[in-house]
Amino acid sequence: MKFINKLLRDEAGATAIEYGLIAALIAVAAITAMGSLGNQLKATFNTTSSAMTAAAPSA
Repeated sequence: MKFINKLLRDEAGATAIEYGLIAALIAVAAITAMGSLGNQLKATFNTTSSAMTAAAPSA
């Protein structure tokens, strides 16, 4: 009976799960932000590339 009471009062596992959930939430937020930033960066490079191609002298 003491073992069951001790097991029920032990919160070490709950803390580890909470830290895991926080890490997962941060990872999802980072992936979302990087995806959005990647799309913006791609558009910027495409615009720059088009402008440089248009400005290049004909060979």
